[in-house]
Amino acid sequence: MIEDKQRWNIRHVEKPMRKNVEPLLEKYIEFASVGDALDLACGIGRNTNFMAEKGFRVDAVDISDYALSCLEESDKINKIETDLDSYDLEVNKYDLIVNINYLNRRLFPQIKEGLKSGGLLVFETFIVAHGDFDNPANPNYLLRVNELLHAFIGLDIIYYEEKDDINLRGEKTRVAALVARKR
Repeated sequence: MIEDKQRWNIRHVEKPMRKNVEPLLEKYIEFASVGDALDLACGIGRNTNFMAEKGFRVDAVDISDYALSCLEESDKINKIETDLDSYDLEVNKYDLIVNINYLNRRLFPQIKEGLKSGGLLVFETFIVAHGDFDNPANPNYLLRVNELLHAFIGLDIIYYEEKDDINLRGEKTRVAALVARKR
């Protein structure tokens, strides 16, 4: 955990993330009931801060204490510094769960269980590009084609797409994006 924390602290300083809210969240946030939200691997808080501004009480989870220190100070933001490899989500707690640019398959069932009935999931991360692009990323951190869709079968799918995109460093990549509601 300490090595991961140091690596992410350095990465946030040397290669800062963009500060604007993720367009997928911005487009679909109105589909969620204002209440409790969870931002997994929240980074410097671009999505956390946006959700708090919209009235959500946000649990902002990240391993990087540096990233968490960049979040706005707000009584609507609960900063949780932890390793998501061992963190467990509370059952039936969240009206909105956001997972952007992070993949931990262990959390898939917990995400479904963590949503309240009617709760909304906004999930977008990278997928294997099947050789289309020069992607040196560890394949363990890349979704397979349609994997995200299959992982959340049982939720009502509002939106799903796999598309070409440009990552934060300006490189071509592919992403899978999903918005779904728990029945």
